[in-house]
Amino acid sequence: MRSQRSRPPGRSRRFGKGVAAAAASLALVLTGCAGDSADGRQEIVVAIVSNPQMTDAISLQDRFKEEHPNIDVRFVSLPENEARAKITASVATGGGEFDVVMVSNYETPMWAENGWLTNLQDYAEGTQGYDPDDFIPNIREALSYEGDLYSVPFYGESSFLAYREDLFEEAGLTMPEKPTWDDIAGFAEKLHRPDEDFSGICLRGLAGWGEVMAPLSTMMNTYGGGWFDEDWNATLDSPEVEAAVTDYVDLVRNSGQPGAATSGYGDCLTRYSQGNAAMWYDATAMVSSVEDPASSLVVGKTGYAPAPVQETESAGWLYSWSLAIPSTSEEKDAAWDFVSWMTNKEYIELVGEEISWERVPPGSRLSTYEIPEYAEVAQAYAEPTLSAMAGASQDTSMAAPVPYPGLQFVGIPEFQDLGTRVAQQISAAIAGQKTVEEALEQSQRYAQTVAESYQSGES
Repeated sequence: MRSQRSRPPGRSRRFGKGVAAAAASLALVLTGCAGDSADGRQEIVVAIVSNPQMTDAISLQDRFKEEHPNIDVRFVSLPENEARAKITASVATGGGEFDVVMVSNYETPMWAENGWLTNLQDYAEGTQGYDPDDFIPNIREALSYEGDLYSVPFYGESSFLAYREDLFEEAGLTMPEKPTWDDIAGFAEKLHRPDEDFSGICLRGLAGWGEVMAPLSTMMNTYGGGWFDEDWNATLDSPEVEAAVTDYVDLVRNSGQPGAATSGYGDCLTRYSQGNAAMWYDATAMVSSVEDPASSLVVGKTGYAPAPVQETESAGWLYSWSLAIPSTSEEKDAAWDFVSWMTNKEYIELVGEEISWERVPPGSRLSTYEIPEYAEVAQAYAEPTLSAMAGASQDTSMAAPVPYPGLQFVGIPEFQDLGTRVAQQISAAIAGQKTVEEALEQSQRYAQTVAESYQSGES
């Protein structure tokens, strides 16, 4: 399968070159380092992304403390773009500021190959009851390098379309079993009520390779486009990519939320869950907040449809926020105590019992979907989530072979910079500061610079 294709040989170690130069200008928000104190206590520093599920983990730290009274945990919780930059800078340069970092299936294989991460396979297999075989198979594989786990999933996700079933019914609209992007544009136009601060759809527009480029890349894929062809020619100026980007930009400008160019996952989550959008295409992990009665006004009103398609059988992405231990950590055993606590079966039960079953981190373990309490609250979205994750592959979601792994990202070290630069161009187009054609012309130049180094075989 193309989705299993390994990254280009010998390329991963290039990851640190651009990062190292930038790292000196990044002031990490820490003073001092973790370690043992004079009284034998251990302190670990944990860098995570400030998404809702991670906030829940912080709120439950007293329970970790009860089990590990000699381990003090200090959190560095940051917005996604900022967290990526600081974690990458620290790990790539061997800074040693963090004992646990939140990474994804983009970073894990490359960083493992570089020797930047601790091999967690023995830890996982040697921890009673941890059961790494319970992880959803393609998530486990995505977080492995040469067969061993180098990070473990906190939650996993694909992407799907959330839509207000009640509003569709009122408007006499029917969501197809396999909606197309043309269908979605038509629905969004009919349901858009900007004078009431209600948008037909919410889509990410915020610059960032993990923000606007995540949903947009899946749209490019299903339109028959991609970032590079098999010969490492940049293809961001192809008719297929231009059609996808044009439709995305037009959709969010005509029927999307106000200020879309600065709107990311968090903003769309708030808008949709507070009843200000009819549809939202994004991560399946949204369900933990959308269906939470404590924070959402649309509980029980949402249907979940597959990621919209255009020219392919399916669409969507595969992603996992996971926890890893940098190889520079001097507190690896204590770090694993925390990592295993936050990613084991008991933690999932703890969230359900102490917070709510709707807030359980989804998409990491098969056993989660067998818990009766979770199965009850997840009736509307359990099957769509698992189906979306199981079907996330290049074979079904891309029209032509590509030389890189990844669906919503390009699994090469240069993509953090390339994806961010292209995202800035797309956000500018959404903001009306330039045309799609202008944005893609500049994006193609960025991509071609990367492509040339692969074509020439430079190390």
